[in-house]
Amino acid sequence: MQDHAPTGGLVGIAIVEDRAEIRDGLRTVVSGTKGYRCTGAYASMEDAFDDLPNALPHIALIDLGLPGMSGIDGIRTLRKRYPKVRVLVLTVYEDDDRIFEALCAGACGYLLKAQTSPTKLVEALGEVIAGGAPMSSEVAKRVIALFQKMRPPAESDYKLTPHELRILRLLVEGHNYKTTAAELKVSTNTVAFHIKSIYEKLEVHSKSEAVSKALRTRLIT
Repeated sequence: MQDHAPTGGLVGIAIVEDRAEIRDGLRTVVSGTKGYRCTGAYASMEDAFDDLPNALPHIALIDLGLPGMSGIDGIRTLRKRYPKVRVLVLTVYEDDDRIFEALCAGACGYLLKAQTSPTKLVEALGEVIAGGAPMSSEVAKRVIALFQKMRPPAESDYKLTPHELRILRLLVEGHNYKTTAAELKVSTNTVAFHIKSIYEKLEVHSKSEAVSKALRTRLIT
């Protein structure tokens, strides 16, 4: 996670969830996972903002249906105050408006509670730390549909090779370095080399930016 990534220490996770039983469950999952620690678990964004300066996390795991300040407004405020903190949404809401607003507010991932087991949650946290943008499958489909409805700018192939386009398509479909390598039967180092080239040609710096640009410009449809 760029300049806020842990270097040998534990990955700090803050939790904002108003339902006590879910909040306690999430805290148990995070605290019980090697390499992670819960920096705080809060019932509202207001409570979180009161305490965050004392224990700034690497990732904030935020629900959207919160009392007081909404999760959307909370994400927007958090990203403005602490731009190095990455935000991962964990919610029951899967409507287009909330997904779009959360991502525009600065969330780097969007998970649905019903589709996210403790194992998947831990995997998603790891993906965020690695610079990824984890999304539940249903959310990913909706995001793709939203981008496809948008009017694209003038078409350009950005001089991507056929192999780079294959890799970019796999990224759009939600693959990471490891699963992309498995699909193409090459090493992860080879995938990393090509992804670096893709980023340079698209003038982006992350998987989420590459996926967004690929869909927006209809490189991948």
